[in-house]
Order: sequence, then structure tokens, then C-alpha cells
Amino acid sequence: MDMTIATSGIDMSENLRLHVFVCTNQRDPSKTKECCADKNSLEIMTQIKRAARSSGIKDVRVNKSGCLNQCEKGVACVVYPQGVWYTIPKDERAVSEIVEHLAGGIIAEKYLMGE
Repeated sequence: MDMTIATSGIDMSENLRLHVFVCTNQRDPSKTKECCADKNSLEIMTQIKRAARSSGIKDVRVNKSGCLNQCEKGVACVVYPQGVWYTIPKDERAVSEIVEHLAGGIIAEKYLMGE
């Protein structure tokens, strides 16, 4: 997959292998839909980012994102370019297994987002 960014001429394929987005969207409290921010998604995203760094993973970027439109399922996370969607509980084991995936291991099937 060619990941060259046309506007800047930077070849991202040499720098980043994966890009992880964790929803940290905060909805208006008067809205009835759930939001990831209320499920500690910022803290979870920070845990993933720190664990990836401490594992020596340098070719993966972990960022917060706006709404991924999956908040009712739990903390939403997507890994590109693979297109792997996770629902992440606030759980050390979940973070560890997802970081293992980011390191080049197998997909953390237990946390794959269901239909």
C-alpha cells in the first residue's frame, strides 16, 4: 500500500507501520447516546501509547480521535492500515494484548469489535 502523503512528499511507509486511533469523544451530557470519554478512553489511549513506547515499538503511532461512531460498544479503537477494530475495556490485560498486536503479534481476538 502506497502511503505517500502528496501534500508534503513524506513517505510514511518508511516511518509508520500502523496508526492507532482511540475514540476520546465527549458527548453533550444531555444526549442519550453513550460516549467513549465517559468510559475512560483517554486514560486507556495513554496506557496503550506508553506501553507501546516502553516495548520499544517505534513504527506505530497511537492517537486520540473524535467519534468513531461505535461508542455504544465500549471504548472504540481502530488500527490502520489493517482496519482492525477493537472494543477496549479498562483492563491491563487488554492493553497488553493489543500492544502485543501492535508489536507485530497476532490480533487480540478477544477484544475485536462485534457487530
